[in-house]
Amino acid sequence: MPHVPELYYCPQCGHALEDKEAFGRARRFCPSCDLIIFRDHKVAAGVLVEQGDKVLLVRRRRDPRQGAWSFPAGFVECDEEPADAAVRECYEETGLEVRVTGLHAVIGPEPAGAASIVIVYRARIVGGELAPGDDVDRVGFFDLDELPPLAFRATRIALAKWRDA
Repeated sequence: MPHVPELYYCPQCGHALEDKEAFGRARRFCPSCDLIIFRDHKVAAGVLVEQGDKVLLVRRRRDPRQGAWSFPAGFVECDEEPADAAVRECYEETGLEVRVTGLHAVIGPEPAGAASIVIVYRARIVGGELAPGDDVDRVGFFDLDELPPLAFRATRIALAKWRDA
């Protein structure tokens, strides 16, 4: 299970937090403004894009896991649908426009430093030109028998599920 940093002060009023039983578990609580702290997951969304027997992967230009490969993915913004985030991330990272064709997997929790939940969609290419962008330095299609070093647990799980399908 990933390590979750502890909160000590209320994000609303700055008062010192205490522990309190609320909604079936111990939670951080502010005795000054009555705020109960609910810890939320960080959600990422990505796409599994096929070209024949190959799958689209991107090589990370930054940490975490710089130089390792993943399917195009990124964090879901607070005002967007997960599928829209996956489409956006694919375009930003690969230059390819894709259309989601279905849900592939929901994976979590991920280790510290990554998204805690990853939603992976299947998608097909509808436009654009393949070129690295945003926070990746290489893009390409790979056969499952010749995969490069993979960045995340979610990548390995999603590709294993694709292989088994």
